[in-house]
Amino acid sequence: MLAKLTTKNQLTLPRAIVKEFQGIEYFDVAVADGRILLAPVRMQPLGDNLDRIRKKIEKLGITPDDVTNAIRWARKKET
Repeated sequence: MLAKLTTKNQLTLPRAIVKEFQGIEYFDVAVADGRILLAPVRMQPLGDNLDRIRKKIEKLGITPDDVTNAIRWARKKET
């Protein structure tokens, strides 16, 4: 089957292929051996995970200022 690349760099996938991935909105895209590979990705809501992350940050005593300083430090390293 063929997929068409539009002038806006978008691929139009054949309907028969898309039907195989109902409910999937996102795909991981990679290039390997001159081929474009698409792998379906199921996104999970942050809800529970976000609560666990917040609790761990609180337990570790990380403050918003700590995060800001860490970001500044990391960005400084790049240059």
